[in-house]
Amino acid sequence: MAVGAHRAHWLTTGPAWYVAAHLPGIGGPFRSVRGTAQALDRLSGDVLPVVVRTVGQLTAGAGAGPVGLSRLRSAFPDLERAAREVAVARAEVAGLPRRTWLPAVDRARSRFLGGLDRMAPAMDNVAAGARLLPGMMGEYGRRRYLLVFQNPAEARGTGGMPGAYAVLTADKGRLALPEFGRDTDMATARPGIGLGSEFAAMYGPYDSLGTWPNSNMSPHVPYAARIWSAAWRAKSGQSVDGVLSLDPGALATLLKAVGPARTADGLLVTAGNVVDLTERANYVMYRDPVRRKAFLLDVARAAAGRMLGAVGDARRRPALLHGLYEVLAGGQMTAWSAHAEEEKELAARPVGGSVPQGAEPYAAVVVNNAAGTKLDYYLDRSLEWSSGRCTAAGREVTARVTLANRAPSAGLPAYVTARLDKPAHATRDGDNRLLVSYFATASARLVEASIGGKRVLAAPGTERGHPVYTLDVEVPAGESRTVTLHLLEPVSDRAPAVLRQRLARPMRVMVSRGAGCTGDRG
Repeated sequence: MAVGAHRAHWLTTGPAWYVAAHLPGIGGPFRSVRGTAQALDRLSGDVLPVVVRTVGQLTAGAGAGPVGLSRLRSAFPDLERAAREVAVARAEVAGLPRRTWLPAVDRARSRFLGGLDRMAPAMDNVAAGARLLPGMMGEYGRRRYLLVFQNPAEARGTGGMPGAYAVLTADKGRLALPEFGRDTDMATARPGIGLGSEFAAMYGPYDSLGTWPNSNMSPHVPYAARIWSAAWRAKSGQSVDGVLSLDPGALATLLKAVGPARTADGLLVTAGNVVDLTERANYVMYRDPVRRKAFLLDVARAAAGRMLGAVGDARRRPALLHGLYEVLAGGQMTAWSAHAEEEKELAARPVGGSVPQGAEPYAAVVVNNAAGTKLDYYLDRSLEWSSGRCTAAGREVTARVTLANRAPSAGLPAYVTARLDKPAHATRDGDNRLLVSYFATASARLVEASIGGKRVLAAPGTERGHPVYTLDVEVPAGESRTVTLHLLEPVSDRAPAVLRQRLARPMRVMVSRGAGCTGDRG
């Protein structure tokens, strides 16, 4: 490939090609072909060899042993240069003509740019990993982390209610899990920290700082991680160097990479059954909550043990690294560090789970279960975001959120359907209640909110510079409810960045922008 790319670049850099590329009206395709060939030559000559060499170094050998942290650290300068080369190639291809008189060239450029759009952040993350991982995996001293397993069957802002947990230690690349525990073990832990007045106003009524099940109602992962870290210190007297959290979807991806695990009583836990086991089937299998939590702990212990075995086995390590990249890129696993410089890096990337600050257009639908049920396994969500005209008052935006409760009206265990909120109105098995929060662009304001076409009041709040509007929504079994918000946002012609809260069923997102709305008005 490298030879072909270099030859293509050479063939398109001669005087004749240069003249053709600059001919008025007809030079567009020639510029695109020339620029694409140059970018391909850059990638094949300066990027791919570095990636191949680094992967080979990390997976070298056939025996068991810790990850080669020194090799990873020494690879960082080359990976950082490779990431810069990809970013340059991306910028060069983005600057080539989008539409010329030769559609085939335009399509080729578009496909290549799409690949670079995916490759550039991936390479940047790989380079950051090479910089951060040696220290985080204990090359310079033993590290201790709290690992929290979230259960999306009961929705929380960062995904699901915090359930089982484990302590993970890292010492010069050797990982161990010396301790596992249940969520009930953390029931009496009082973190004794503060997260500011905005957090107190938003989540103080739910005692998010003192009640473990409500500790992650905010979608901003560093808030939850700081609470969990402080709670563990209050319980155990131990400080941790960071917090990792993951959901059953992450376990499924990792088990697909390294193979199934087996619990102490012989149950095979696979990529195909771990989500169902932990979010639905366990409630049917065990009516006794104590036995059910012990089962979930066994599943977590078996799956985590399988991962650690792959870390120490050079033959299985490549598959694990690929699976780990998938869960990090997909937001199935998040990381927070108690070390300020590391956390600054993590918070700027998807793995950090941060709600961004700033003036860029933003839209987030955050669901928190308010009924105490385990029915969010059956919840379908969709967001239709559309912008209209721009006026002196701002850009008109409509956000339409549809929540569909697919839970069966019969046949579910009482533990799943029991309404801990004790509603005054009559309910049926399978009925659910949700706190639905919409995070808007900074400086936006709500014009009107409605549920099913009926105007309602939304509770206002603010988090990390975003106006937040929260509605209490009852969603009966087998039915759906649509929340509609009309807003005025700062004038922009850009689509919003959309937060995709990870629950059992992914949220469907549709974004449409009105024409003729630019940033030079109002």
